[in-house]
Amino acid sequence: MRVEVVTIGTELLLGQIVDTNAAWLATKLAESGFDCYFRSTVGDNHRRIVQVIREALARNDAVVITGGLGPTQDDISRQAIAEVMNVELVRDEDILEKIKTMFASRQREMPESNALQADVPRGATPILQKLGTAPGLICPVGNRVIYALPGVPHEMKEMFERAVIPDLHKRSGESQVIVSRNLATWGLSESALADILHAHIEELDARRECNPSVPTLAYQASGKDGIKIRIASKGLKRSDDPILALEAEENFLKELIGDHIFSTDGNSMEQVVANLIEGKRMTLATAESLTGGLLSSRLINVQGASNWFRGGIVTYQSEVKFEQLGVERGPVISAKTAFEMARGVREKFKSDIGIGITGVAGPDEQEGNPAGTVWISVVIGDDQAKADSQDVENDRIAVLVHLAGGRNQIREMAAMSALDMLRRWLISI
Repeated sequence: MRVEVVTIGTELLLGQIVDTNAAWLATKLAESGFDCYFRSTVGDNHRRIVQVIREALARNDAVVITGGLGPTQDDISRQAIAEVMNVELVRDEDILEKIKTMFASRQREMPESNALQADVPRGATPILQKLGTAPGLICPVGNRVIYALPGVPHEMKEMFERAVIPDLHKRSGESQVIVSRNLATWGLSESALADILHAHIEELDARRECNPSVPTLAYQASGKDGIKIRIASKGLKRSDDPILALEAEENFLKELIGDHIFSTDGNSMEQVVANLIEGKRMTLATAESLTGGLLSSRLINVQGASNWFRGGIVTYQSEVKFEQLGVERGPVISAKTAFEMARGVREKFKSDIGIGITGVAGPDEQEGNPAGTVWISVVIGDDQAKADSQDVENDRIAVLVHLAGGRNQIREMAAMSALDMLRRWLISI
């Protein structure tokens, strides 16, 4: 079944309220195996609400509406649905009595306007309220159906799970699920990933014509947290086919993309790094220049960071690098400086691992280097700490990355790049 979500409220169009209902409903529909190809938002205008509902019914089997069921003048969803159904509104005395009882239980007299919430389009089935006053509605329109739910999130969610999902499954005749997984990546742009996966996605699309459980792939750019590849597979609830297809696709992508994938279980990069450090029983210290503490801040967001994070130092000015970390005087945007920062902070905090970041956040150049030039070094153990910092060609000393964007974006991406370099080091030892 195809289901469209329609959220009603001028405040949504004005941006005064974030439409969390639509996102929640789309997630729950997908988890239950129902396709949601469209989402619509419309203001509190009778004519436009009728138009949107009719358009949604024309291209879907069901429409889930939230909002417009309250007692005020701008709550007109019932009237609009009645017009779409070509029926009149009928007052349901049982519902009216329940609303009166709810007000009485709170030692309040029911305002006359609340009686409007007992009006039901003829032929519709009310969904009784358990948390508020506005009942929901199940409204058949030919072989299609409209579900009307309150806009109050906790009321909407309770009704949807109690009444709408079971009714959708009953109408569809089969219980289906959509299983999905996000592969979090770092180090490849969205276009680079698209080039790698283009032929494979075309192959999946062709295979899906014969087998609907063949997975779909989609990209989700997450800024400072990288790019996620979403794998989704659809199938009957009682079948293992969608889960097996999902797992096979995940394994294929791991082979294809390699260690650019840093998480498949929803863990952040810092959580992945923390798990690796704890697993190896090591400790870490950080020396940051352009990132100004962003790296250490992300690390200590991880619960239990005090077990392995010794501390960090922000050496923003060159003189502090020289005096506090023993960096040799000279230009500071270099592999040599990043290495000496990592080595110096490791010694200063007596940790197993030291990490150093130096570079240019912008907007101006520094030492002839453009904004986005970042050197990162990771030092692990005494042997590496004794390496020759003059050997700038050796990527065991430091790695150069070129980052694009504004000042804050460069700083955020530099911190993430440092975490990724540390992750790769920890995997290799």
